[in-house]
Amino acid sequence: MKKGKTVIQKPLEARKASPLLVSLSAVFLGIVAGCFFILCIGKNPFAGFEKILFGALSNTRRIGNTIGMSTQLILIGLSVAFAFKTGLFNIGASGQMLIGGITGSLLAFYIPMSVPRPLYLLIIIIAAMIAGAFWGFISGFLKAKFNVHEVVSTIMLNWIAYWIVYDFIPRFIIDPTISVKSKPIETAHTLRAEWLSKLTGSFSINYGIFLAIIMCFVIWFILQKTTLGFSLKAVGSNKFCAEYAGIKVNRSIMISMAIAGALASLAGLTYYCGYSNIMEMGKMPNEGFDGIAVALLGNCSPVGVFFAALFFGILKMGKGSLAATGIPTEIADTIIATIIYFTATNVILANFWNGKFHRSFERKEAAVAAAMEKHGDKTPPENLSKEKYREYIKEGNAILKEKKGVK
Repeated sequence: MKKGKTVIQKPLEARKASPLLVSLSAVFLGIVAGCFFILCIGKNPFAGFEKILFGALSNTRRIGNTIGMSTQLILIGLSVAFAFKTGLFNIGASGQMLIGGITGSLLAFYIPMSVPRPLYLLIIIIAAMIAGAFWGFISGFLKAKFNVHEVVSTIMLNWIAYWIVYDFIPRFIIDPTISVKSKPIETAHTLRAEWLSKLTGSFSINYGIFLAIIMCFVIWFILQKTTLGFSLKAVGSNKFCAEYAGIKVNRSIMISMAIAGALASLAGLTYYCGYSNIMEMGKMPNEGFDGIAVALLGNCSPVGVFFAALFFGILKMGKGSLAATGIPTEIADTIIATIIYFTATNVILANFWNGKFHRSFERKEAAVAAAMEKHGDKTPPENLSKEKYREYIKEGNAILKEKKGVK
């Protein structure tokens, strides 16, 4: 028999709960909780979720809006997830978004319209990422050199970014007709694409979605296929062991926060110079905090973050349609909060599924043992063919059932 195809060559073990199963369980429990909340106010939960899906996916325009909303969540989720993977908590994504947004907005007004659009887009993308990387690097530097906790430094930098925007808008790009907003950016100087707008009927979707997809691949490649990614994850797992192994811990911390800042800043660019075309004074973007939920639900993996962001995008864009059923739109936010709560208790969910799998495995083991005893088969279970193993499970279950019936 060919090795690995018809024979079980490794010791039998109970299946472990995968991160995907844990995340799906959190989503399911969140939806169940949402149904309960809707029932408590005397409304039909099925009608509520139908309206959410209708509001987010019922036509191409709504789909375009949902993808546009999800774009920032993907990039912010990647930013937070990347920092998590390397043992850091980037709670400064909102400020990094503002830095990316103000950088792109200033360039949009001061770069001549005569510059070819492909070159212009390249300039603003690189500039926003450099600005965001610098903003994230500040937290990394403070952490590495002075052991300032990144949560404290990033929160403070959020407000510094907030006041920078508050000062720069009236100083450089104020709209004379509305004193709290920047002048609208010309469409040619945004990330919007005419062909995407025609395809979906929505101005919300823009080239940012392609940047988000590219960044998902780039971050996956860095973490899984490069020595840099290995070093960063090693520092995140145990910085003392990493330092003992010769990895430069302080450099890794600064690089990690710089990359996280660049990703969040890119989200700000796609939002303020794509999804929207203005910046408002006195407004901290909530997406910076929503990204934490996206990263948790996506288990901090680029693929998981991508789908988690789409899911939250559907909830956020669809919640406006709840009003037609008399259900408060805050119910959607409550569902998101509940999903985050269950995701945060992933150890409990993982233990639940591991217990289920272990009990199932024990029943299979007992069935195989009973069938082998009946046939006098002394072959170690791990050396049985897969077909014989399944046959023994079926036969053993019948034997055990019969014995139980006799008792």
